[in-house]
Amino acid sequence: MRKRLECYFDRLWPICRSVAGPGFRESLKILSEIVPFGRLRFASGQKVLDWTVPPEWSAKEAYFIGPNGKRYADFSKNNLHLLNFSSPFKGRMRLEELKKHLYTLPAQPKAIPYLTSYYKRRWGFCLTHEDFLRLPEGEYEVRIDTRIHKGFLEIGEAVLPGRTRNEIFFSSYLCHPSLANNELSGPLALAFLYEKIAALPHRRFTYRFAVMPETIGAVSYLSRRGGILKKRMSAGYQITCVGDPGMFTYKRSRRGNSLADRMALEILGRLGRYKDLKFDPSTGSDERQYCSPGYNLPVGSLMRTMYGHYPQYHTSLDNKEFIDFGALQASVEAYFAIVKKLESREVLKNTVRYGEPQLGKRGLYPTLGSQKSRNDKAAVMLWVLNLADGTRTLEEIAEDSCQPLPKIVSAVRDLEKARLIEKSKGAT
Repeated sequence: MRKRLECYFDRLWPICRSVAGPGFRESLKILSEIVPFGRLRFASGQKVLDWTVPPEWSAKEAYFIGPNGKRYADFSKNNLHLLNFSSPFKGRMRLEELKKHLYTLPAQPKAIPYLTSYYKRRWGFCLTHEDFLRLPEGEYEVRIDTRIHKGFLEIGEAVLPGRTRNEIFFSSYLCHPSLANNELSGPLALAFLYEKIAALPHRRFTYRFAVMPETIGAVSYLSRRGGILKKRMSAGYQITCVGDPGMFTYKRSRRGNSLADRMALEILGRLGRYKDLKFDPSTGSDERQYCSPGYNLPVGSLMRTMYGHYPQYHTSLDNKEFIDFGALQASVEAYFAIVKKLESREVLKNTVRYGEPQLGKRGLYPTLGSQKSRNDKAAVMLWVLNLADGTRTLEEIAEDSCQPLPKIVSAVRDLEKARLIEKSKGAT
């Protein structure tokens, strides 16, 4: 897998992607060699929830030439040099005026920043601060050959059917240009995870995979699939930043203790040290859209070093030298371990769904009642019956009820004999 991951990375790396346009389509076509993606299309100008689908954007060339005849911020050498979604421009101006359109990172003088302007028309370049300081005074010739036009935002979607319609959802984005961990690690992990799940001889769950432009893509996707996701999703994960060598990080869903959260944290507990983070709507990827209050989907995010927490983030330093293909493969395996845990998970279900079952007539409760005395065994049974709603395992019932596991096991044994509890492969 490691060599194939690197091969696909090398093919995807040079493509200049954005939220809509030929770069996204070309990249999705390459990934479709692994995942048979269908396409969802949203027209430019279309209203999607509280957003509007932007036009398509593509870039042919961009640079500026100094009074010394030297070419600077050449898009052909690094596509991060061009402000993503930059308007076209051609003209001459002095350095003082040009500087209003140049973006650098003084704190990281050797890095080219990654910047976008999707929703406001402007033109500009990104360059290292070192190069910025070396620009000579004088007149510059500027050329930006880009195209902004009405078209379509596209999303790739694939579904692997299982024995039930309960779904596990995996999402990633494919809209950044040449960034390694923050961009390509996510969709590559998703694609190779699809391949492993597709090879399973039996699947209880249905698995849904989606690759889209970040934010506007998730908003568009929810506008069309939100109802289905709310009805069918048992667990979901946003895959991003899984290719660096850092330890695992898990960002919980808005619910905080969803099935997605519990399964991910159980697997990570087996793998060693990890960070456990609460949901945060102020920063993040598309889990913010899936976990917005109206949907409140059980979507968490298993990462390595979280976005914004490594210095290479959103700069030209997030390149192939930074990514670790062994770590990326291990991330795919971690997600697959979650899948296997979900598939094998056995939950308890109360066969009497409305009101408490009458334990006394089954010999499980004292027939002489008193509000002053307490039967510990019966109390444990009542905990089990209340929590056995088809969503919890035996161990989870013990944890949620704060009862010793041996007592839970004993109570479950008695309740099974009385046919008040049954075990099944749980969904949520």
